[in-house]
Amino acid sequence: MQRLEYDAYGGPEHVHLAEFSLPPPGRREVVVRLAAASINPMDWKLRSGTMKMTTGSRFPRAMGTDLAGTVEAVGADVSRFRPGDEVVGTTSMKAAGAFASMAITSESLLVKKPPALSFAEAATLPIAGVTALLALVQKAHLKAGQRLFLNGATGGVGLAACAIARHIGAEVAGSAGPRSIAFAQELGISPVLDYTTSFPSSLDNTCDVVFDCHGSLSPEQARRITKPGGFVIDIVPTPAKFLRSFISSWYKVLISDPKSENLQKVVDLAAARKLVIPIAKTISLAEAPSVLAALETGSRVFGKVIIAF
Repeated sequence: MQRLEYDAYGGPEHVHLAEFSLPPPGRREVVVRLAAASINPMDWKLRSGTMKMTTGSRFPRAMGTDLAGTVEAVGADVSRFRPGDEVVGTTSMKAAGAFASMAITSESLLVKKPPALSFAEAATLPIAGVTALLALVQKAHLKAGQRLFLNGATGGVGLAACAIARHIGAEVAGSAGPRSIAFAQELGISPVLDYTTSFPSSLDNTCDVVFDCHGSLSPEQARRITKPGGFVIDIVPTPAKFLRSFISSWYKVLISDPKSENLQKVVDLAAARKLVIPIAKTISLAEAPSVLAALETGSRVFGKVIIAF
């Protein structure tokens, strides 16, 4: 079996393909033979060492979190799955390992894949879909008729948030990079602003919820475009942002939680075609190191990149 792994925290030069073997599953663990995995910015942020206080210092380390595939084996206390089940979910942040022909993860991070979804479609959902759902529904309580502003509207989380907001019945405005503006307009986001420039004063105090999917808005910038009583959510944490989140009633930092009960809601929306995250590109595992490096250094795609097995 092969997987992507890295031998030190740092840049993409540490990533390589390697042969590996999995241990037997723990009592509540599931072994999944992968059909598809999707790439998230979190994958290279973990590899860079941003979260090394959590992920530890043992190397080599595997990469990848979002996965879809077929159950190969289950631990003694697993009750919801059996070999042959088609599933979608994540690995833990610490263990990772979804960029591999086989992965092991907790039963609590998986749900069954509906027949209505392909493996590739299912693999787009866990991190991006759950993050968007928790931000808009659990944190912001977005309602029909309200106005949402998405900063970074054409990333995976932004695309998921746009679909969920439309399902709720909210209006969606947003920002994107210069090369992504036309794509955002095609999705019906209006207006679409260039996030590399200053936002016009006409946007001041016009949005019920500001969702910073890119992490590039300062709290002051976000507050300026939010209506009185509105809400700002950021998903790119820093110590300063966490501190503001603790002391603020209007500004919150969200850490996604892709446990099965959250993921099931996202998968149900996707199976009903109320949530579709576009697939920009499908690649092989051998192509993944160069594609990951390109994405990390600024290459843009309109949708999610899928690794197919």
